[in-house]
Amino acid sequence: MATLSAGPPRSKMPEFSRRTGYPVSSLQLYNWHARPGAFERLVPPWESIEVLEQSGGIADGARLVMRIQQGPVGVIWEAHHRDHIEGHQFVDEQVRGPFKHWRHTHRFEALGPEQSLLIDEVDYALPMGALGNFFGGGFADALVESMFAFRHRRTGDDLRRHQALSPTPLRVAVSGSSGTLGRALVAFLSTGGHEVYKLVRRRAMNPDEIAWSVETGEVEQDKLEGLDAVVHLAGEPVLGERWSTAKRRRIEESRVRGTTVLARALAGLSEPPKVFLSASAIGFYGDRGEEALDEDSEAGEGFLAGVCQRWEEATEAARSAGLRVVHLRIGQVLDPRHGAFAELRRAQKLGGASRIASGTQFMSWIDLDDVLGAILFLMNDTRGRTLEGPVNLVAPRAQTNAEVMATMARVLGGMKLVPVPGATVKTILGADAARETALASQRVVPRRLIDAGFEFFYPELDEALAMKFGVALHPEASEG
Repeated sequence: MATLSAGPPRSKMPEFSRRTGYPVSSLQLYNWHARPGAFERLVPPWESIEVLEQSGGIADGARLVMRIQQGPVGVIWEAHHRDHIEGHQFVDEQVRGPFKHWRHTHRFEALGPEQSLLIDEVDYALPMGALGNFFGGGFADALVESMFAFRHRRTGDDLRRHQALSPTPLRVAVSGSSGTLGRALVAFLSTGGHEVYKLVRRRAMNPDEIAWSVETGEVEQDKLEGLDAVVHLAGEPVLGERWSTAKRRRIEESRVRGTTVLARALAGLSEPPKVFLSASAIGFYGDRGEEALDEDSEAGEGFLAGVCQRWEEATEAARSAGLRVVHLRIGQVLDPRHGAFAELRRAQKLGGASRIASGTQFMSWIDLDDVLGAILFLMNDTRGRTLEGPVNLVAPRAQTNAEVMATMARVLGGMKLVPVPGATVKTILGADAARETALASQRVVPRRLIDAGFEFFYPELDEALAMKFGVALHPEASEG
């Protein structure tokens, strides 16, 4: 849990406002906030927040209940919506939670036909009156400012992506929608105005769900008819437990068998989707030292390389039926709470880790938002639609582990004291898993995305870290 910093006593309730202009109409700006997924897109990624209940969107009477986790302590926050004026504003007000009072007004003003202003105004008070303000006021102010800096930057990024890549709404199905990447993709596409369906491995209980089963091979094929795209992200997590025989089998079968089931279902449709984007990974290339790897590079050796090859081959039924098939060879996704970067940051904060083993192994990373943008680009952009087969989803420049951890320490703060021995990593992950993940070197280049003209919003690690961890954000906005 963060340490509270003392601040000057206050005589009145704090007020915060942030105003940012965007090159879209006020209706487009309002619609982005009104669509499903907006809350998920606006939650700062460094916060651990779980939505417990949500109903009514942003209309009067809408309700949102969430749990905010701060270290071992969880706080319930319940907010109700009021004063909604369609196309212009809505208000959310805390009815229980960490603040004594919280009222947040969202306003959308037109500056011209394709120019608008987002205004966020917050009145809030800490519990315990003047004493709470004295000890926690500065801390609360910093949290609020970081949160809204992120929200306004994220809003602008998403609007810019959708304006460039979404001339018409699409109908898209997504598997793996409960995972980190899948949840983010569903929210990103929904707020952009696309019609999104979730492929679920249970009985479909909502109109936006499509049931399928890896075990039985059954799929609700009728619900797949006429879709524009299917994005297949489902798969057993690679890490989290030792690579026992059973774990290896789950890793492979969830990918190969699951992809085969979906590919055959799509191949049997009367009106199949225009594109099948199926996840793969840069594990395809194996441990390759300093060799620069693009989509024409051969497969490597090892368990993960073999799984990735068979994973990609499992789409054959869809390809043979004439669908455009794209293999998303995804790198290490930058996310503060999940995956490699979360573990590296934990090692740095708790143990002052300066590097993992020699630190010379290359890490091919990519910002989560650039993954989402690349998927939409491959789905709907005139240049992206020319691509099929393997596409590397990594940032333009891979960096060594030592470089990555030095950048993290510089941007996020922290000590660089000692390296983590390779033997320690093998003890934690298991020898095989360590060799093929944390200790493997993969210097991957996104050649096909670059050649097609895809724009990376976060090509440099320092800016991506600052955005995702809420450090030193400087969007074009004014505060009052």
